[in-house]
Amino acid sequence: MNKLKQWPTLKRDEEAEKFVEEADLSEYDWSAMKPVRYEFEDKNARLNMRLPLSQLDAIKVEAEKRGMKYQRFIRELLDRGMQTLR
Repeated sequence: MNKLKQWPTLKRDEEAEKFVEEADLSEYDWSAMKPVRYEFEDKNARLNMRLPLSQLDAIKVEAEKRGMKYQRFIRELLDRGMQTLR
């Protein structure tokens, strides 16, 4: 029986692009994959809000771990929260 490889953790777009260019994706286990939402809409609205500095710092740290800008991470969190209301 041919055992499928586990997916590597890729923290930057450049790492992912290199992986996809070089890897044989048929060798990897796709069973745990989840759909990902991409941001295609223009960001033409602004939101100003106040929050504790400690909360913003925690958001920035988590966004950095995920290899993304903190504003995009906040939009992702808002989107996830909205999905739970449906």
